[in-house]
Amino acid sequence: MSSFTRFPLQLESGQTVECTVAKYFNERYHIKLQFPHLPCLQVGQEQKHTYLPLEVCNVVHGQRCIKKLTDNQTSTMIKATARSAPDREKEINNLVMKANFNSDPYLQEFGITVSNQMVDIQGRILPVPRLQYGGRTRAQVIPNQGVWDMRGKQLYQGIQIRIWAIACFAQQRNVGEDQLRSFTQQLQKISTDAGMPIMGQPCFCKYAMEADQVEPMFRYLKNTYQGLQLIVVVLPGKTPVYAEVKRVGDIMFGLATQCVQSKNVIKTSPQTISNLCLKINVKLGGINSILLPSIRPPVFGEPVIFMGADVTHPPAGDRSKPSIAAVVGSMDAHPSRYCATVRVQTHRQEVITDLSLMVKELLIQFYRATRFKPTRIIFYRDGVSEGQFAPVLSNELRAIREACMKLELDYQPGISFIMVQKRHHTRLFCTDRKDQMGKSGNIPAGTTVDVGITHPTEFDFYLCSHAGIQGTSRPSHYHVLWDDNHFSADELQMLTYQLCHTYVRCTRSVSIPSPAYYAHLVAFRARYHLVEKEHESGEGSQYSGNSDERNLAAMARAVSVHPDTFRVMYFA
Repeated sequence: MSSFTRFPLQLESGQTVECTVAKYFNERYHIKLQFPHLPCLQVGQEQKHTYLPLEVCNVVHGQRCIKKLTDNQTSTMIKATARSAPDREKEINNLVMKANFNSDPYLQEFGITVSNQMVDIQGRILPVPRLQYGGRTRAQVIPNQGVWDMRGKQLYQGIQIRIWAIACFAQQRNVGEDQLRSFTQQLQKISTDAGMPIMGQPCFCKYAMEADQVEPMFRYLKNTYQGLQLIVVVLPGKTPVYAEVKRVGDIMFGLATQCVQSKNVIKTSPQTISNLCLKINVKLGGINSILLPSIRPPVFGEPVIFMGADVTHPPAGDRSKPSIAAVVGSMDAHPSRYCATVRVQTHRQEVITDLSLMVKELLIQFYRATRFKPTRIIFYRDGVSEGQFAPVLSNELRAIREACMKLELDYQPGISFIMVQKRHHTRLFCTDRKDQMGKSGNIPAGTTVDVGITHPTEFDFYLCSHAGIQGTSRPSHYHVLWDDNHFSADELQMLTYQLCHTYVRCTRSVSIPSPAYYAHLVAFRARYHLVEKEHESGEGSQYSGNSDERNLAAMARAVSVHPDTFRVMYFA
């Protein structure tokens, strides 16, 4: 507060006295503060003690907010900036015309001219993979424009759920017992149709309010109901209860949890419940669908492990929170099941520091699951900018090799190291309007480009594997930085496109391969596991001596999942 905040003021005589901000502004600028009870802004260098009362400051109009936006702000921003592909194309052309680059004296001096027309390039649409479902019909599906549905089909390997519970953290006046009963009936009907029957009534159904009730409730459930398979948790929108549910379920007790928003319980829709079933099935070790074995690329002829890796960093403006590295690996031949490893590392460190151990863990787990040693490792690495390709490749490729040699000295599977980039400014538009898809007028799912706008000597390509629903589709950019397996461009593009169809959470082809997407989900989940653990380890958060290391050790424990959780796709 201005009336209490003191700082050392040097008088003309050279003497230094303590002075309040309110008194200083009154004596120096003859400004009597109207709101001396409000806090001050500290500006400039910390040691200089420069404080400004809020009422004398103005925020300059039109500045970009670099802090993390709230969910509502993000949603509003996307709606305001989303443009259909034809509109975006017009906008870009208008900007180029306005910029009038060719009359720029500096460009003229260097003899550079810029075309006012977008470059025309040849693209191809890759063939769509077939997917296999289970049940009696063993139905096959051919996606249409990156989308298919599950009506009349059953999960490839559905789990039967016999012992399950419901915990409702929404108030009883908002979600009544009748609504919970109706939701339960709908869930049971749709799950049975999908080949993942949820049998009988829940063994436990109680209301609760606060996050601190989660741990005792889950402990009671674990101890009382042997073989408890699932806890369905009803939440009243955005709440700290979610992070606590995931921490207690994933880390402490190894219990599968499925959260559902109260609005989706009050007003059920078959689509929402069907999506819940997709998530529940894989959390319990089931398989939703697989790529039809007969159409898979030749690489599947021998044991192969697909890995995805990502590092998520704290939001802009944060100077202390750690970065989180996640690596996932496929655990079967389809590939459909994945295992995850996660580590906490230094703030904004992009290279995965503990990659060797993480890969070793996944290779051991792959062997336990399949009884095979992979002869190939296909490694999709997300979240790296071009400027960091060299250090990431040299460190991480060596770490993968090291992991293999730690298992057996002469174990040297072929490694393909592929960077996946979504943050770039390349946009592709259809030259022929007849090729535009849907309301947004985007390029068709499966469009790939590997000429004209790619690197002249390196192995890279653009692939738009998803159907754009809103705005302009952003094709993913793939750079093959290392390839012991000698993939042709066609083989790797097909393989990547097929992996985009194996994502378990929806019946759509997604924008990046499933292993890379899962790594992102794992790192994102670990942020929830760390809530209230960051710099509050319980071992003292003072930065003296080796407290940084103690902090990292405490955080590493906070993201280590329970052995029962490790074996399933808890992050789905």
